[in-house]
Amino acid sequence: MPRTSLLAALMVPVLCLAALPATAQRAPVAAAAPAAAAPGSNRILAVINGEVVTQAEINSRARLFAMNTGVSVSPEVLDRLRPQVLRLAIDEKLRIQEVQRRRIAVSDSDIAEAIGDIERRNNMPSGTLRAQLRGAGIQPRVLFDQVRAQIGWGRLLRQALGPLAEINDQDIQGAIANHRARQGQTEFLLGEIFIPVDDPGTEAEVNRFVDEVVGQLRRGSPFQVVATQFSQAQTAVQGGDLGWVTAAQLDPEVAAIAERMPAGAISNAIRVAGGFQIITLRGKREGGRIQNSTMLSIRQLFLPFTTRLDPQAPSDQHRATLERAQRLSQTLRGCEQVDAQPRSSDRPTDPGPIRLEALNPPPLRQMLASLPIGRASQPVISPDGILLLMVCSREQAQQEEFTADAARQQILRDRVEVLARQLQRELRRRAVIETRG
Repeated sequence: MPRTSLLAALMVPVLCLAALPATAQRAPVAAAAPAAAAPGSNRILAVINGEVVTQAEINSRARLFAMNTGVSVSPEVLDRLRPQVLRLAIDEKLRIQEVQRRRIAVSDSDIAEAIGDIERRNNMPSGTLRAQLRGAGIQPRVLFDQVRAQIGWGRLLRQALGPLAEINDQDIQGAIANHRARQGQTEFLLGEIFIPVDDPGTEAEVNRFVDEVVGQLRRGSPFQVVATQFSQAQTAVQGGDLGWVTAAQLDPEVAAIAERMPAGAISNAIRVAGGFQIITLRGKREGGRIQNSTMLSIRQLFLPFTTRLDPQAPSDQHRATLERAQRLSQTLRGCEQVDAQPRSSDRPTDPGPIRLEALNPPPLRQMLASLPIGRASQPVISPDGILLLMVCSREQAQQEEFTADAARQQILRDRVEVLARQLQRELRRRAVIETRG
C-alpha cells in the first residue's frame, strides 16, 4: 500500500483519556491556526441591559468550540455557529449580571485557580493556555468569562436553593424505594445536550443549529465537550452525563428513541418541552442489580505532528512519526517501558483508573477489552498526531449502582435543574435585549 493511502486508511478520531475538569475548560486545548481579524470584528451584535456583545467575541467563542472539537474554522462553519453562539453569549451575560446584582463574589483569584487547574490537569506549564488561545485567534477573556459565569452561577443556584439544598433521610429513602420499585425495568446510561427554544419564531433557526451539532458529533466531536459548550441543561457541568435513568424518567419522545438506540449512537434532534434534546446511549442494563464492572489501568503515548495531517498528502514528518509509532507498537512490552519513554506532548501518560463499560466510542472500548496486557495497540492516527495505548491491568469489581449518596445527588441535580431553567427564563423575561443584524 502506498504511504499516502496507508495514513488515510489508518486515520481515526483519537480520544484523549486525560481526566479533565467538568466545566467549559474540560476540553483539551489543541493547536489551531490563528485567524486574521475580520473587517467589522468590533461590530455590536447585541446589547443586553446596556452591555454589548461584539462580533469579535462571538468569533472567538466559535473558534474556541471549533478548537476543542477539531471542527474546521471555515467562514461557513462560523456562520452556522454564530446565531446559537450569540444566544449562549446573551444567556451568559444575563447570568453574570444576575450574579453581580446579588453581590455574589467571583474573584480574579477564583478564575486564576480554575485556569491553573486546567493547565495542571493537562500537564501544561503555567501560562500555556493563554498563549495557545491567543495563537488560535481567540480572546482569552472569552474562556475567562465562561469560567466566571459558571462559578458565579453555581454559587447563585446554591444560594437560591436555600432549604431545598438540604436532602433529608426521608427524601433519600423515598428515592431508593422508587428505584427498587423499578427493579427489572430497563435502565439507560445517557448523555444529553439540551438546546432551548425560548421564542417560537426562532425554532427553525435553533433546529438548524441542533442538526449541525448532531453532524459534528457523528463526525467525531467529543460529546462531553459539545455538551459543556452548548447544552443549557445543568448536566452540562458534567459533560451532559444523565447517569442511569428509566424510560419513565425521560420525556416520552426521548424514551421511545433510547429504547431503539444501539450503544454509542447519537440521536437526531428530538423536540421536547422547551427545546431540542440530543442524546447518546452509553449502555443499557436491567435495573436494580449489582453490576460487574471492569476497571482498567492503562498508559497512553501520544506522538504529535508538527503540522496538521492531510491524509492525502502527508509530509515527511507525518511519515516518520507513523514509522516510529509502528516500531514502538511492535517493541514496547510492559507499562514500565511506556513510562520510560521521553514525553513529547502535554497528554498524561497515566490518565488514571478507567471504567471499561463507560468508554466511548465503542471501537475504543472493544480495542481495550481485547488488547493483551502489557502489549501496545496499533497506532491510532488523528489530524494532530498518533496515539498508542497499553492496558496495564484489568480488575473486576462489583458496584452497587444506587446508594444513598447516589440518591442524594440525583435529588439535588433534579432540583437544581428545575431552578436553573426557571431563573434563566425569568432573566430573559425581565431583560432588555437588542440584537442587531
